[in-house]
Amino acid sequence: MAELKVFSGTNSRYVALKIAHQLGVELGKLNIQHFADGEFEVCYEEPVRGAEVYLIQSTFNSSENLMELLLMVDAAKRASAQKVIAVVPYFGWARQDRKDKPRVSIAAKLVANILIAAGIDRLITMDLHADQIQGFFDVPVDHLYASSMFVPDIESLNLGDNMVIASPDVGGAKRANSYATYFNAPLVLCHKHRLRANVVESMTIIGEVEGKDVILIDDMVDTAGTICKAATLMKEHGAKTVRAYISHAVMSDPASERVMASGLNELVISDSIPFDTDKCPKVRILSVDKLFARTIKHVHMKESISEVFLFK
Repeated sequence: MAELKVFSGTNSRYVALKIAHQLGVELGKLNIQHFADGEFEVCYEEPVRGAEVYLIQSTFNSSENLMELLLMVDAAKRASAQKVIAVVPYFGWARQDRKDKPRVSIAAKLVANILIAAGIDRLITMDLHADQIQGFFDVPVDHLYASSMFVPDIESLNLGDNMVIASPDVGGAKRANSYATYFNAPLVLCHKHRLRANVVESMTIIGEVEGKDVILIDDMVDTAGTICKAATLMKEHGAKTVRAYISHAVMSDPASERVMASGLNELVISDSIPFDTDKCPKVRILSVDKLFARTIKHVHMKESISEVFLFK
């Protein structure tokens, strides 16, 4: 069996170290040299010939993270790695998955094409903004779900029959419904009308939240306008507590300020994107390290990853 080697880009090293620790391996030695004009060069400082190479790199802002990943893939292929697997906890550009107006790009498909052209043999990622993005790739995609982390944490709250599962928008109804079905809890939806990107003009709650402990489920929080408006509206409608479980915390300004001023009691996120909780004490972070380590181990051993899924 090919040797398993794990490497990381610059800005995902914080989570790559934890994943490597869970796997019981050392994080591989990789040097990224930056030049005065902004270009950079990737160089592996140990042999990867014949190895199964796992490259851990989320493609959050800026696009330098994506470029780093592409150069890491290319360098590994040119160094005769047997297989190159991109491990991308947060797959950026995923919100641009279709033409929703004339004369726009489909960035998610373009990024998929670039990764394939660079030479990846497989992609491991978590909670894509849209499930159909898996079809943009012509290599196997292991699409993981944060539910395996979030569900045990929600269970530990012991909310019982008072719990309500909610989605901050209709687009996330399928994801929220999976949680509602698992917990046998009522489902509440929020219908929003956007004035433009990142700006919510109005919102309406569909369902009963009075006296309930609400769990909001979504894949991403960017400027936090939607999630904060939903939480505040639910508190106005008599919700006892409102917590949000979000897979990817982009947290663009002024997200932290909005969360602190909102009706949210707590915002629980994964560490697919780094976040400093000092900026927002309401935030609590759960790590993806065990989820991705288990998946990498199963993929390397040529075993089914079905047991990794609690539910989709």
